[in-house]
Parts: sequence; structure tokens; C-alpha cells
Amino acid sequence: MNAPARAVVSPLASAATARAALERVAANLALAVQGKEKELRLAVTCVAAGGHLLLEDVPGVGKTTLVEALARSFGLSLSRVQFTADLMPTDILGAQVFHSATGTFSFRPGPIFRQLVLADELNRAPPRTQSALLEAMAQGQVSLDGTTHPLPRPFTVVATQNPVDFSGTYPLPDSQLDRFLMRLSLGHPAPEVEARLLTQQRDTTSAVEVLEAVSTPEELAGLRAQVAAQRLDTAVAEYVVHLAQATRAHGDIERGASTRAVLALGMAARAHALWDARDFVTPGDVRAVLGPCLAHRLLLRSATQGAYTRDEALHLVEEVARKVPAPR
Repeated sequence: MNAPARAVVSPLASAATARAALERVAANLALAVQGKEKELRLAVTCVAAGGHLLLEDVPGVGKTTLVEALARSFGLSLSRVQFTADLMPTDILGAQVFHSATGTFSFRPGPIFRQLVLADELNRAPPRTQSALLEAMAQGQVSLDGTTHPLPRPFTVVATQNPVDFSGTYPLPDSQLDRFLMRLSLGHPAPEVEARLLTQQRDTTSAVEVLEAVSTPEELAGLRAQVAAQRLDTAVAEYVVHLAQATRAHGDIERGASTRAVLALGMAARAHALWDARDFVTPGDVRAVLGPCLAHRLLLRSATQGAYTRDEALHLVEEVARKVPAPR
């Protein structure tokens, strides 16, 4: 059975309207995750672009808080899946349940059937379970027993992994990594921010628990339509391609950016242009999202694991950006 046709969503009234929505959500997120304005803007950019987000960082820096704040700010339904070694694909996707009284089966949806899905410690699950997310992330649907089940819209996956402790984990396959529009790290807050958090703490109620919605799923769908309608001229498109080609030709990179990465970079740049209320993309927009969009997709010749590889990949992307001339 094929999935039913999706309703056509109209863009927001203008790029200025879109910018107002982005700023409203980012300001709301900052109430729960303090001192990380740049990272919050990138996270909102990723979600507005219709992309999936990989949060790679050590425990206790606010990854889960950020995801919960995103869901509350946009008014999205949220589910959290803790990935473990014994997690099965049906624990995520759902399964057919037999009813003995009627002798029939019915589909019981899994936690993937939410608008925002937190895949916590995704690399703790074996590859078979990790791959259960691939169809959902690529096509917004789940196929089981010959039946296709559409997922709620808007749909976004935010996954986390710890870049330090890789004991007992399964590195994410390239096909999985390539489906994340961006990879971000929050890092520890500045000392003055940590001190402020201490003085503000009065009880066990977290800041995210009292966060109110400042947008709606319908507005997010409109934002995504607005992003898709952004103009990306030929010169900027060629700049994006030249950047990708430079990663493929770099001596320290075993495998450069894929064509999917090129498309993702273009979409993220379109979303970034909205922060300036523009309906067209500049090379500056491309540069602003280049590292978060490309670094996690590269296979380095010195491939190891963890934060060192992440930092080295970001360094190589910055090196490529310095060498590839931007159009004027």
C-alpha cells in the first residue's frame, strides 16, 4: 500500500515573517539552554530546513534539554528512545499485534510516530536497529509487512552520541551519518553562565518544564516551505559544488562530500538566509553552515573515533573554505 499524498503547504507571508519566527524560537530556547546562542541558531536553522540533527557531546551539557525545548517551542509531539544494545527495530517502528478474539492483526505504532524523535545515544544500538531509522529519516514513512505508514508532519529526528566513550558502541554507518543535515556540539557553558545557573536554581523544576510554545507545527511547516522557495543563484550553486569537489580532492580526506551533502548544504544555506530576512542565498550563508553540514560526512585518512576526528574534520573543512574562492 502506498502512502497517501501529502497536503501542499504554503510558505510564510514573507522572509521577514520567517525571520521573526526563527528569532522567537531561538530566544525561547535560550531560556532553557543559556550561553549557546550560536549553537541554538544553527539548531533552529537545521529544523527549519527540514533536516535531522546529530548532537555529539559529553553527558550533562544540555543535549536532551535542547531537544525538549525545541519540541515545546514549536508545539511538536515528542518521543524519546534510549538506544541500547538489546533494542529491536520493532521497539522503534511498531509492530503488528494479533487479537485472538477477532483473529485479526492491527498495527501498533512505535515511538517513531511523533513529530520530534530524540534518538538518545544512537550508537549504543547495533546497526540493524540503527538502520530502522533510515527510511523514516529519508522519506518520512515506515514500511512494515508490505504496508507503508506515513509519519506525522513536520517530522525530525535528533540523535545524540558521546564522542569520548565508545566502549560497547557501534559507529554510525556512513549512510546514517549522511542523513543528518547537521552535526553540532554544545560544549560546556562559560563559567559565568554556570554560576548564573547555580544562583537561579531554586527547586527541582527545570527551565524547560515551564517553557511555553512560541510557534506551531503549522508555522514550522510554513517555514520549511519558505526555505524551499528561497532563491539560490547559479553562481552560489557552483560555489557549493566547488566546495564539495575540494573535499573529494583533498589529500587528507579518504572520501569527500556526497551529492546528498551538496543538496543538504544548499538547503541549510537557504534557511540561514532567513535570519537576515533575505529570499536569496549568499556565499556567506554557505560558509555559515559549512562545518556543521559537511564535517561529519567526511572519511579522513587518519580515521579514528571521537572528538579528535571531529575537530580534525572541522579544521579540514575550514581549510577547504579558505582555498575555494567565493563568487562576488
